[in-house]
Amino acid sequence: MRTELISIGTDTTPLDGAFHWPENRNVRGGVLLFHGNTMNFYTGAPRFLPPALTELGFACLAFNRRGHDILSIRDSREAEGAAYQTTAEGIADNDYAARWMAERGFPAPIIMGHSNGGMLAVAHVAAHAETPALVLLSGHRGGTGDLVKGPQRALGGEHYSELEARARELVAAGRGRELIQVPGWWYVLSAESLIDRFTTMPDILTLAPKIACPVLYIRGDREMMHAYPAEAFCGAAGGPCDVEIVPDCDHFYKGREHEITARVVSWLAKRFPQ
Repeated sequence: MRTELISIGTDTTPLDGAFHWPENRNVRGGVLLFHGNTMNFYTGAPRFLPPALTELGFACLAFNRRGHDILSIRDSREAEGAAYQTTAEGIADNDYAARWMAERGFPAPIIMGHSNGGMLAVAHVAAHAETPALVLLSGHRGGTGDLVKGPQRALGGEHYSELEARARELVAAGRGRELIQVPGWWYVLSAESLIDRFTTMPDILTLAPKIACPVLYIRGDREMMHAYPAEAFCGAAGGPCDVEIVPDCDHFYKGREHEITARVVSWLAKRFPQ
């Protein structure tokens, strides 16, 4: 494959990414890859899938949402990254990337998303009926209220109430960008981002009936079923859905990248025969 580092304009900071396309073969379609929470386009599935996808003839765009990594800087000391992410911004970033692909001749790419990127992928596909297929790589349930406040959930767990109260105080005082340490989470979130994640995340089971395109939902056998509800999503989906549970596999597919790749490639080859 050939790879080009690209930049996608937004209304604030640009989105960095890598555009991969097949070499010495015809291009048959496009794929958009949405990274997981606090990850980026050069780790995880957006890194290990493109070589196999381009071998099938797909051009792939892997890109950073503005909420990438945990904290970062760009061309100043102003911090950016997933500690400041909001759901609306993540949805907008996926739309920016989709428009970038459309301008290059791929108006209806296949969508693939890992974890938080999977949740956002469901929201994206629900709004884009032209999507030919959706691959959910441990897409988490999302949702608001009691769905994410329980003691077994990552965002704060049993300390949620005090964290929420502190975050709301900071937001009310005009200090919404102040960082809070969050037990069980990826270290820190801004006060406004913490509130946003408990109040605005889409629920993929609620959106499932709107997904009419074919879906592959992969989950590792070490992952929690309630957080990554492959079977429930399949039962609620508005179109065909295949579920695959990968043995000896954690949420990040560590050491199982080849197995995940093989399952994605096999499914695509059956759904989109050459």
